[in-house]
Amino acid sequence: MRVVCDFRVIDETNDWIVVDKLAPLAVHPANGKVEATLLSGLQELLMYEIANGARLSILTRLDRETSGLVLVAKHAAAARHFSRQFERREIGKEYLAVVHGWPEWDERAVQASIHRAGGEIWLRQAVDPAGRDCVTGFRVERRFSNALGDFAVLRCFPETGRMHQIRVHLEHANHPLVGDKIYGTDGRAYLEQVAGGLSDESVARLILPRHALHACRLMAEWDGRRMDWRSELPPDLTRFCGE
Repeated sequence: MRVVCDFRVIDETNDWIVVDKLAPLAVHPANGKVEATLLSGLQELLMYEIANGARLSILTRLDRETSGLVLVAKHAAAARHFSRQFERREIGKEYLAVVHGWPEWDERAVQASIHRAGGEIWLRQAVDPAGRDCVTGFRVERRFSNALGDFAVLRCFPETGRMHQIRVHLEHANHPLVGDKIYGTDGRAYLEQVAGGLSDESVARLILPRHALHACRLMAEWDGRRMDWRSELPPDLTRFCGE
């Protein structure tokens, strides 16, 4: 079966590749589900290099519904090089988020530990003092309104890399992502989706078919140079924002 999936190459060398993925493309296969993934698409694209010894390591893993930049090493030495930068928090990451409501602040940082919440949605995280340290900076890019309510576009600066960090901290700040099926809601939409389909009520409540989060900037050091990759907000989100 040939792999068909949506991503474009932003930058590439013999050692690594940076791609821009659309939503809702999964990065890795999950739960035995047969579907196109970013990994399978990369394996097809880099078939010749893999046949000659390349070994792909996806280093910035995005949720299925998060679009944007993904850094992939082509061999173990490159993977180690970037992994050390992650450990030292030297990798710069920025995201754009479309959220409910108009924040009363223009800039703020959320410093709140998060921990697995438990319950019916096993991957759900929550703010918990017993969890791991977690810091995210936020800056309002613009506020706008439409027939569905008041919304804002935020630039997000995660200083740590915890699971669902931005989404949890936005919920904690009372400005959850538009379209989020887990955070800022009772989670019913997520359970419906897993079971096979969303109700009309959930579709209307979510507003967007996927959560409105986009990995827009990625910075890392390679061969003595500071690399800076960028990706604009994709069409589905710019349309909603009226841009």
